[in-house]
Amino acid sequence: MDDDDRKLFEGSLRHACESSSGAALDRALDELGWHEALSVDPSVAVSSLFEQLGTTNVHSSALDAVLGAGLGLTWNSSVGAILPALGHWLAPGQIVDGDLVVRGIGTASLVDRATALVVTGSGDRHLALEVSTADLVLRSVHGVDPQLGLVEVVGDGVPFRAQHDLASGEWPRAVALAQLAVAHALVGASRAMLELARDHALERIQFGQPIAAFQAVRHRLADTLVAIEAADAALGSAWDEGSPPAAALAKALAGRSARTAIRHCQQVLAGIGFTTEHDFHHYVRRVLVFDELFGTARTLTRGLGRELLATRELPPLPPL
Repeated sequence: MDDDDRKLFEGSLRHACESSSGAALDRALDELGWHEALSVDPSVAVSSLFEQLGTTNVHSSALDAVLGAGLGLTWNSSVGAILPALGHWLAPGQIVDGDLVVRGIGTASLVDRATALVVTGSGDRHLALEVSTADLVLRSVHGVDPQLGLVEVVGDGVPFRAQHDLASGEWPRAVALAQLAVAHALVGASRAMLELARDHALERIQFGQPIAAFQAVRHRLADTLVAIEAADAALGSAWDEGSPPAAALAKALAGRSARTAIRHCQQVLAGIGFTTEHDFHHYVRRVLVFDELFGTARTLTRGLGRELLATRELPPLPPL
């Protein structure tokens, strides 16, 4: 896309996210041609949509399409995707004594899909299988962020069909694309939290002046901005490099930066930030779940550290 097309595309996505959520947003994305953009220019399609999802605090099944695109599969609106369990990035399916065992999560749309895509295997050997959602146990997750609509997916001895061998490294590449998507959503949510804290600092009067005039408040806001921009820069570098370790590092940094935003913005918002009347708690809930998708900041960092110790090789440094 050229700059004009990208601006028009981003504006359309912003309007769709601001005016709809869930199934309605999925339909809007289909009408806007987002899935076609995903196949033509993944970096623009993913970054533009998922940052808006984080900023507006709405949800869609777009992560299913991202995972499918990473696997090189054509998007099908009648098929949902089973994602790795929270905190993990391993394939959600395993073949045990010839039976398919599934442990993962799904987006809110999975309950309306007749068929689900599940990847099974380990190491360099992975298979993409199609299963009927009627053969799975779907349980709505009512935890930290029930509005996100995630479902827990469990299945034992699940019948499967349409077996498709994945090429070596294809699952890690699909996970990397999903990690970049979630990282963009974390950056979007972080920017929204910073905006809420900034507006409060300008409006809240103490000792006859806005609290934005106090140095301690300015430091909190400045540290948050630095953390967000560092995560955004890491995402840009990960897109340029295109490797799974770079994507994992960007996801880990985005999760850590988002938690920094939560901590500092809560300090600026003070008591109002704890109330359900204020929008801040919606973003906090969303960030805590986003950080768990496809690996947390802590588990991803540990995984990268173990890989460095095992290979004794440093990843290529991004250009400075």
